[in-house]
Amino acid sequence: MTRTHRLTVPPGKAGERLDRYLSDALPGFSRSRIQQLIGEGKVRLGGRDVRASDRLKGGEAVTVSVPPPRPLDLAPEDRPLRILFQDAHLIVVEKPAGMVVHPAHGHPGGTLVNVLLSHADRLSGIGGVARPGIVHRLDKDTSGILVAAKTDEAHAALSAQFSSHTSVLRRYHGVVWGKPPLAAGTVATRMGRHPVHRKKMAVLERGGRKAVTHYRVVESFGPFSLLEVRLETGRTHQVRVHCASLLCPIVGDDVYGRSRKVPLGKGTGGKTVVVDRFFLHAFQLGFVHPATGERMEFTIADPPGFAAFRAAVLEACGEAR
Repeated sequence: MTRTHRLTVPPGKAGERLDRYLSDALPGFSRSRIQQLIGEGKVRLGGRDVRASDRLKGGEAVTVSVPPPRPLDLAPEDRPLRILFQDAHLIVVEKPAGMVVHPAHGHPGGTLVNVLLSHADRLSGIGGVARPGIVHRLDKDTSGILVAAKTDEAHAALSAQFSSHTSVLRRYHGVVWGKPPLAAGTVATRMGRHPVHRKKMAVLERGGRKAVTHYRVVESFGPFSLLEVRLETGRTHQVRVHCASLLCPIVGDDVYGRSRKVPLGKGTGGKTVVVDRFFLHAFQLGFVHPATGERMEFTIADPPGFAAFRAAVLEACGEAR
């Protein structure tokens, strides 16, 4: 059955793009999903057809008609998956490095969604298909904790928490090149698409969206450091971009940092290793359960590869482990 959302644009939203306003105003609906609905003619502004880029004046009536989720043509894949928690509303899992979260061009299978379909009896359909369930994402090479929704109600409530940045706790460990200028600090910038390389994100002087990352140095070893990072906002590639802006890119991140062929010692001509991922791990996630109101927090250990890399660096540097 089609669901209809009726909104009145607040005066304070004058000048904002329609797709951005709706993605903020409708929890659980990503900007790409809103753009899809606009393209399908499911969004009306003051009774007329619209474009995603239309600028609001404030006070307009907006109608969004959401059709029933279309059948999912993804096959469940029975792979091992560590489940941290599961009930009728949500499922919390540990995503391994190397696994794409959601099907996309070039990744029709082998994704976390495929695997979730074999472990969960259902997933939410708020994204337009019958059971995608994904509330937030981790990059392919980032490991760690992720929550998926089983119902549309849970999806909307969790998405609202992630959007408001108030009740969600997200902490990462990352091994980076070098050492930040401060032992602990905050990076606060604007972030958006790179003006030239459109598949990358970048720190922007104007435009984009507010991005805030808090960090502290846990340990430095050889030419590397282990950082603990807490996200205040959750922009695409935020940790990777902000670490690079500190001149301390994530080890193995050949998009925002350096080659995956990593020299272990401080000098030249020493031992090198080729890493098959970047060393970023979402080790802690907290949120409020959308149905019970209970505060939930999950913490997991770092992957063994983190300790193995540290030991190899110390050995190459001739330091005690």
